[in-house]
Amino acid sequence: MNKKNTCKTPYRERFRRCYLEYTNECLWELSYLKAKCKELNLEEEYMKYKIRLMISYLTVFYPLVILVIVGLQVIKWTFTEYKIYIYLNLIFDGGTLILVTGLLSINFFEKFVNRHRWVMTVTSILSAYVIVMGDIAHAAYHYYHSDWPLNTSYDVFVLCMIYMFLPISSILAAALLAISVSVVYVLYYIHFIVFSDHNMAKYVYGLDIVSIEFFHYLGFNMMGIFFRIMNATVVRSSFLDRYQFIKEEIWLRQARRQESLLLDSILPPQIAKPIQKSIKDKIMRPDNDYYHLGSSRTKENFMSIQIHSDVSILYADVVNYTYLTTTLTVEKLVKVLHDLYARFDLAASSFKVQRIKFLGDCYYCVAGLGESDPDHASMAVALGISMIANIKEVRVKRSLDIDMRIGVHSGTLFAGVIGEAKLQYDIWGADVNIASLLESTGKPGYVHVSGRTLSSLNAAEYKIFPGTEAAQRDPELQKHPMSTYLLAALPYRNSGLGDGSVRFDRNLDLKTVGTNRKSQVSQAISLSEELREEFSKMPVGGFKFRFPWSRRERDLKHEKVERDLGIFCVAFKDKSLEWDYLHQPDYIFKYSVLLGWGIGCCLIYIQYVNNAYLWYTACIIDVIAFLVLTSLLFICWFKKVCWWRSRQNQHKSYSKLSCAIFHMFEKIQHSFVLRVTVYMMMVLCYYMVMSLTLINCDQDQYELDIIQSKLFHYEMDPFSCFHPWACTNMVALILGMSYTFARIPFALKTFIGCSEAVFFLLIVYFQFHFIFEHSSTTCPFLKPEIAHFSRVCMMLVTMYAKERQSEFNTKMNYKLNLDLQKKQKSADVTNQSIIILLNNILPSHVVEVYLNSLAKHELYHENYRMVSVMFAKLTNFQMDLPSLRVLHDIITEFDRLLYAYKEYYVVEKIKVVGCTYMAACGLDFSLIENPDRNSKFGSASMSSEMEQVRSRQESTVRDNDHDEVAFIMTTFALDLMRVLSVCNNAYADKHFVRSLSTSEIRIGISTGQIMAGVVGASQPHYDIWGNAVNMASRMESTGLSGHIQVTKETAQTLEEFDIQCTYRGLTFVKGRGEIPTYFVGIDNDLKFISSKTISLVERPVTIHLSHDLHGTKER
Repeated sequence: MNKKNTCKTPYRERFRRCYLEYTNECLWELSYLKAKCKELNLEEEYMKYKIRLMISYLTVFYPLVILVIVGLQVIKWTFTEYKIYIYLNLIFDGGTLILVTGLLSINFFEKFVNRHRWVMTVTSILSAYVIVMGDIAHAAYHYYHSDWPLNTSYDVFVLCMIYMFLPISSILAAALLAISVSVVYVLYYIHFIVFSDHNMAKYVYGLDIVSIEFFHYLGFNMMGIFFRIMNATVVRSSFLDRYQFIKEEIWLRQARRQESLLLDSILPPQIAKPIQKSIKDKIMRPDNDYYHLGSSRTKENFMSIQIHSDVSILYADVVNYTYLTTTLTVEKLVKVLHDLYARFDLAASSFKVQRIKFLGDCYYCVAGLGESDPDHASMAVALGISMIANIKEVRVKRSLDIDMRIGVHSGTLFAGVIGEAKLQYDIWGADVNIASLLESTGKPGYVHVSGRTLSSLNAAEYKIFPGTEAAQRDPELQKHPMSTYLLAALPYRNSGLGDGSVRFDRNLDLKTVGTNRKSQVSQAISLSEELREEFSKMPVGGFKFRFPWSRRERDLKHEKVERDLGIFCVAFKDKSLEWDYLHQPDYIFKYSVLLGWGIGCCLIYIQYVNNAYLWYTACIIDVIAFLVLTSLLFICWFKKVCWWRSRQNQHKSYSKLSCAIFHMFEKIQHSFVLRVTVYMMMVLCYYMVMSLTLINCDQDQYELDIIQSKLFHYEMDPFSCFHPWACTNMVALILGMSYTFARIPFALKTFIGCSEAVFFLLIVYFQFHFIFEHSSTTCPFLKPEIAHFSRVCMMLVTMYAKERQSEFNTKMNYKLNLDLQKKQKSADVTNQSIIILLNNILPSHVVEVYLNSLAKHELYHENYRMVSVMFAKLTNFQMDLPSLRVLHDIITEFDRLLYAYKEYYVVEKIKVVGCTYMAACGLDFSLIENPDRNSKFGSASMSSEMEQVRSRQESTVRDNDHDEVAFIMTTFALDLMRVLSVCNNAYADKHFVRSLSTSEIRIGISTGQIMAGVVGASQPHYDIWGNAVNMASRMESTGLSGHIQVTKETAQTLEEFDIQCTYRGLTFVKGRGEIPTYFVGIDNDLKFISSKTISLVERPVTIHLSHDLHGTKER
């Protein structure tokens, strides 16, 4: 069941019938984690990491085993009155320590162990049995040589060592080794029962004692197997999280690079950085609904225009371009244009010239724009000559009749971005217009330059011819009297780019961008060296021994994380981080409860056997403890059992009672307080059971029995009270269990463990001192109470060392998960920003299709049967800074109006060139074919226009010509005229800018078949081509201010929508001759004139002019 739903579900809702949700728990199933590693081809890398982890366990084990063995020797030498027997013990323990550390040291040779992994298992088995045989040999020697029955010293320690520290990769192998060790110890005890008549031996190794030891070892083996399984689960989960983290980091690194390349393809760095920051800030907002640059929802009005005083402007035009767009298929046209413009892009990059944009057949760029360059004129001319050489290569290769006409002029310009949607870098100024005129009046195959540009060149490097007569006659050029020249390359000059078609720029690889980023990150791939390197840096904890053969580079990042953890309790120094960690759900909690139940059963059995007489109250307490443990087990495992039973029927609903149990378990699983409560309840149950062992003992009777047995030399009942070593082993089991629960504060577990040791110390030395004093010891002449307390202290230190290592790795994994979440969030932001940037280059519906095409190394192109294209030019604009401020405000209002249309994918802005606004309607028919009747549009005329489209769809038989796009486009054009009218009125109120309020708009619209595609190398550019585009441009250029001029076909379509179109006459159009054109009927109130002389009732459009020239906002 989902955590969020659990926390927020109303009380009554929790107890209704429900479905079983086991998704989160499945992620913590060891079988799932193993399958995931295999699916991602990570098993080999996981084994390498696991070997490093096991080596880190050895770095903890070495100090521990030295501390335990040396510590016991110190205790024996300190508290033993007769030292003669300790020498032999010193030899046994010293030899054991040397052999164990020597054998296990082989595993520190990581490369060797990786090649021969059996070495770890063999050295572990040998080390375990060295300690076992030394321990048993020491006890057997004193029994047979000195007739002194001793208890073994290291049986519990060996079991903990096998499961928690030895480098045995297989859980089964570790379990078999530990079980075999347990069997060896049990057989050792049994042999005394069979072959010995010694009363003390039977007291130490009696049959009942053997059965107690059996359950004692059973409890420790269960605890060890649990540790192994849970450790494998956590380690695999940590490893997979690390893999995900690395993939996210690599993806993010690549995505940021692509983001930078994309942004640089739209805008220069000095303007791109604030826009990039603005994009990410808006994405990070909690109430973010931001998707496009300059969303109309924002009140900000961003304009960045800079003055560049010493640059060279190059304009290039493809001769016979109209022929290309009207005769070639869309696929061939896109290939030709991509080949051509990609060559130009690469050449521009080679000559350090910044491409501004290309407009169909026109390609223009600037040298010396990004960084000051004294050779900007020669760079621009060199690029022009290279472009001519390139187009000659394409002309020969593709058998096309095309050429280049190029104009270059040096001077000053304004550069920047205007508007809100489809932000595009552009240039303005008188010198920009001169460069454009030099191109249009130039001669194909030559670079047409001004005298100012020629003066900055080395004339010896070029063939120089006089300028064209067209330039001398051009009225606009005559306003700036100048000499012009035609330049050609000397014979040794060429394109410098080699032969063959230009492919996609290798730097621009957007295959990982898009909505399927997460699936791409998580899918199985071949491991790169970068991934292997990152895996080798995964933190493993332990002590950092700098062996000469295992040197590693310092990982400062992980060392910093380690410094964030406390030394003794491994708590985050950041209290809020520690709090968050503890309040994470514990999905392996049910396994801890299962182990706790098993340990509880072992303790109950040991307590039962350990008491001679079990009175009624003791039985009640045992039953209560068992029922409490069993109830907790049922609550925690009921959900998993139901999941096991319903795997084939995942949609099975459960009763109210079952849902209540599910909910109760989830509350425990997700609640830190409830988990601690359950933990303390289980520890309390253990001590309730153990207390029965103590309170059922009659000390006075025991002392009397001891005295009488010594006086009268008879065998006393060893169970007249309790067996001290059974009590010690019970405390050791409880202490081990106290450290086993996850997501319980390590400091609390350490406090509980220390409290248990202190409690046992009080029992041994004060409450039941006589009983422990008369029990067996582990070394001749060593006081038994010291031997008992030494075992508990050894267990405490061992469990602390084990749990500290586990806690360290778990918290490192948690910190890694937090970093992963940050990476994922950052990656999502970067992914969204790339999508936004792509939406700024391409139409919305094209982005995903383009990414798929790019991933397949294909050129993206489309062919449309019916699209309406509009060119709208603002006239009477002087290209100075005040006029650009006004132009920016007007274009911004146009863009805001566009969102009312674009919201339903109806009208798409293509580009803004100078003062010309280009848009198209019908680029995605699938989304406008069936407009939603209940849709509410932001524009009044848009609402009316959609109503007309709907009524026409219902009243006529549809032929799927989609000719409504002409009506929508014309309605948008009319709204542009209204917007401009409002802007002019707003500026007319400002007396100091009254001259700026006289701007007018000239609009041309044409409808028909077009082609679209993405071309360019490092700077992808979306454009449309075709007769409809050419005719729309001609309709604008030959039109009149204050009018919308359309072709005959468009006029006939508009008549069907009850819009009057007035015949203008025959108009000369370049490339077509004289053709009939029409003006759309518009009255003085800027409303359509009905073809039935009934005007449509429409509300005026509300315009919010963002700023006046002083920067104050108008409402």
